[in-house]
Amino acid sequence: MTGKVEKPGKDIFVIILCLVFILLARPGLKAQEIEARGYEFLKKIVDRVSEANISTTIKSLQSFKTRNLLSESRTPDSGIEAARRWLIKEFQKIQGLEVVDDGYFLPKQGQRIVRDTELHNIVAIKKGKASRERIIVVNAHYDTIAVSADGRFHYEDVNTEAPGANDDASGVAALLEMARIMASLETEATVHFIAFAGEEQGLVGSTLYAQKMKKQGKNVEAVLTMDMISNIKAGNGYIDSTRVRVFSDDPNDSPSRELARYVKKVAEQVYPSFEVNLIYRADRFGRGGDHTPFVIEGYPGIRFTEARENYSIQHTPYDTIENLSVPYCADVTRVVLAATLSLACAPEPPLVTSDRGAPLLSRGQGYDAELHWKWDGDREKISGFKVYVRDTRSPFWERCYFAGKSDSFVLKNVSIDDLTFGLSVLGQNGLESLVSTYRMPPRRRAEFIFKEIK
Repeated sequence: MTGKVEKPGKDIFVIILCLVFILLARPGLKAQEIEARGYEFLKKIVDRVSEANISTTIKSLQSFKTRNLLSESRTPDSGIEAARRWLIKEFQKIQGLEVVDDGYFLPKQGQRIVRDTELHNIVAIKKGKASRERIIVVNAHYDTIAVSADGRFHYEDVNTEAPGANDDASGVAALLEMARIMASLETEATVHFIAFAGEEQGLVGSTLYAQKMKKQGKNVEAVLTMDMISNIKAGNGYIDSTRVRVFSDDPNDSPSRELARYVKKVAEQVYPSFEVNLIYRADRFGRGGDHTPFVIEGYPGIRFTEARENYSIQHTPYDTIENLSVPYCADVTRVVLAATLSLACAPEPPLVTSDRGAPLLSRGQGYDAELHWKWDGDREKISGFKVYVRDTRSPFWERCYFAGKSDSFVLKNVSIDDLTFGLSVLGQNGLESLVSTYRMPPRRRAEFIFKEIK
């Protein structure tokens, strides 16, 4: 059998050109290798999470009977004051943290604060080394509440037993464990580990702290709230022990939504056996969490909550460690730890707006997408910038381009009207910043000088 060798045809050259485009439209191999090192570092750290530590914390907080903001200390080991003293001591045992009692006096007000009282947030600060202040807030709430004997909330009934093992000793246990692990590690950003009070009275402690941060002009880069992260069996019998829900506020290109995407990307690379299920709304229907006051103040904030809730146990004397899963709580802790540590060790996100707040995105030559950005950090410590692109309707980024260490990037024949664009910084340590999204500023109501003609 004989044949002839044909010259490569047109189709072969088209395939080659497509392959070249694919190679150009992805981070360089060097960048991918650097990212792999970052993920390996995170994997080693999350392996330090101890189920025994988490169990001990939950049992200890449960033992105070109730941690209602207005509870009375009937014995030295009961009520919210006893719990506060215990928590402060636990944080103080960790070397490398500055522990602050963030206290407020609250006069009687509204339907939930039925008498004058004090509120104390417990703040443990792990300082970062960045010259420009960057703050990451990771938090849970240590107060509790339970329905009265008639099955309804009576806020004057302040001493009803409310052990709150899942809501939210589980979040506090994760918080303490993360603080223990991260305190000795070098980070760029400063991390505030906060146990809030007054969550059950209407997010009071977190509201006061968020407003304080805003008033002081603090650069809060991300807020991660852990609230009810240890239940795996719903009241209807459904069991889910391999997922955690992460809630983030609209719109689709909001900073909170981008923080949620970041968590999913990092956590599922570091801990692939556990799924981060992104829920695209601020919180559950009719419910609230301590991330919300920060979002209201303009900071990116998200909430971590178990995949299945048991409403028959929430806010009752039956919310005890016997009715939750410590291994599941440890899994969620690993997810939050991976994301928080990645954020804290990564470079500061780039600035993609002008001094007047306009996005640095234009139509190069009329039909191209021309991206510009600002970043004042040490470029010797970064691998380069990464440009992200997705359809405006897409939940996740679809394409990524490595832009090196330049200050601009052009995508030929790409419309800036039809797509969403973002930019991140990849550190030499393999850890990536949050993606800064090119967003149109909100439109303002026009004001004209006029005189009505009658």
